[in-house]
Amino acid sequence: MSDSKKDKFLPRKKRSVKKILAFIAFIALNAIVIIITARSEFGNSSNATELSEVKINWWLFIPATVCFLVAIVLDIYRYVLMIKSMLEYNSLNKKEFREKSGTVWKVARRTVLLGKYYDSVTPAAIGGQPFQIYYMRKNSGLSRGESVSIPLVGMIANQIGFLVIAIICLIFSSVSYKNPALTVTAWFGLLFFAFWPVMVAGVSFFPDATTRFLKWLVKVFFKLKIIKNRDKALSVIEKEIKGYAQSVKMILKKRGLFLKVVIMSIIFNTLIMSIPFFVLTAFGGNVDPLECFALSVAVTSAVYFIPTPGNSGAAEGTFFLVFSALSSGYVFWAMLFWRFYSYYIYIIIGPFVYLSMQLEKKRMERNA
Repeated sequence: MSDSKKDKFLPRKKRSVKKILAFIAFIALNAIVIIITARSEFGNSSNATELSEVKINWWLFIPATVCFLVAIVLDIYRYVLMIKSMLEYNSLNKKEFREKSGTVWKVARRTVLLGKYYDSVTPAAIGGQPFQIYYMRKNSGLSRGESVSIPLVGMIANQIGFLVIAIICLIFSSVSYKNPALTVTAWFGLLFFAFWPVMVAGVSFFPDATTRFLKWLVKVFFKLKIIKNRDKALSVIEKEIKGYAQSVKMILKKRGLFLKVVIMSIIFNTLIMSIPFFVLTAFGGNVDPLECFALSVAVTSAVYFIPTPGNSGAAEGTFFLVFSALSSGYVFWAMLFWRFYSYYIYIIIGPFVYLSMQLEKKRMERNA
């Protein structure tokens, strides 16, 4: 008997205690993740100036925070637009959707924030989209194909947005001739980064060829005894690929929708890449904003192929180029604050999103 079935036979009080303990364990696990990554990234802080002695222009964290918040709201709004477009094609009307899932904004917010959380705790950020797909399938009332297409289209649009910014920066900024080694690594990272949009686009626009290829893989895996039920696997592939491809085409058919999503992705990445400048200047750095922006983009491109959670380790080492304008005693603190905006904050937010989901579920059970 599974744990979930056993829980049904426990008294309500014991079930509540078990859930509370599970949530505490979840919080503790996230705290351990943050501590381990922080120690690996910033463990060598012997040269850091005491924080009490560091002169910080605290007001500059206001625009940094505004950039972060506006970027997240834009990211959520992209999903709101895509979910609403699906509802126009779906059998569920908005009232039925609201009764089943709550507001579109709530589903979009949780999809984005939990996706960011899983991107932060999984190697090479591979956990975000699978969990977004799982969450939307369970909580949005949309079909499986639609639940797959929205996160993947969101990913493609975000990557196109970053690629547009990165290509412009690498071609027209001074980074190319000042840091040739970084530029080569950045172009290599962009090639790796562009692989997934190309692959997903191939599945979207060539579903028949993709289906044939996946069926061939199933047959190979069946012969290798990796897949036990070949007929079921073949049936699922044929059904899901077609459903996914149709859903992607629905988004693309909506006039101007994909262009809006890409433009918002460009703005999102522009805002996120602007944060290092504000953090740098908050600690007294005197740098050109455009040069700092271009260097941040190049460094981000360079670490995309590093298969660690949140690119930890490589990100700090490479981003030292951005923060090297500061004195050595200030670099540690500036990079620590930057990592809070770019990485740690998502690990902190994740458990609170889960908590809100559990409280909502408990409230619905009580009202049922």
